[in-house]
Amino acid sequence: MNRSFLPSRCAGATARIRFFSVFALLLISQSLMAQQPVEMADQLRADGKIWVVVAVIATVFFGIIIYLVTLDRKIGKLERDIDEQKLQPSQRPTSKV
Repeated sequence: MNRSFLPSRCAGATARIRFFSVFALLLISQSLMAQQPVEMADQLRADGKIWVVVAVIATVFFGIIIYLVTLDRKIGKLERDIDEQKLQPSQRPTSKV
């Protein structure tokens, strides 16, 4: 039993209308944003401070990359340890109660 709010034949049409309306809004907002000047970026470029901003962003980016690589190595090591423990027979002492 189909319990959706719209019948199945209207669901596709509604999705297409929604997609095109969102697409149109994105195009309109993009053209409106392109007409506004970015004074801060122009001033940073004129003063030569844009390179400081680029250096800070690059440092943060490379820091995140290094963190992800070390995290991946640690996770890989833990996965290998778990796989080795599964392959080895259990050596736990059995208690006789």
